[in-house]
Amino acid sequence: MDPELTALAQSAGLTLVTLLATDAWEHTRDGVVALWRRARPERADAVAAELDSTHEDLTTTPGAEDELAAAWQVRIGRLLLDRPEVAVELRGLLDALAPGPTTAPTLSQRATASGDSRIYQAGHDLHITER
Repeated sequence: MDPELTALAQSAGLTLVTLLATDAWEHTRDGVVALWRRARPERADAVAAELDSTHEDLTTTPGAEDELAAAWQVRIGRLLLDRPEVAVELRGLLDALAPGPTTAPTLSQRATASGDSRIYQAGHDLHITER
């Protein structure tokens, strides 16, 4: 298989299993089943059942992530081998399912000192050594 498609299958398998372990699992399932329905409609129902089984395994079997990701990499790899044109749609699906960038919280600090006072402020760790 083309190295680019192999990398896509690996990435997709890992991303898929990661998302199936989150609250976004149903949305992920629906997107993957829709992809299979368009590419290999005769396998779509079986894939839906396999996704449900994967989600259940993820919630009941700690440490199963690597094995499940590898299994999905193989399934996705077979699909890409049979239908390389699906790669574009798969990339689009992964982009749509991937969580968006998170914005860092803003930090605002204000202090007033008078006389011989000292003020120490930090947005993270602060280590002070006075003698």
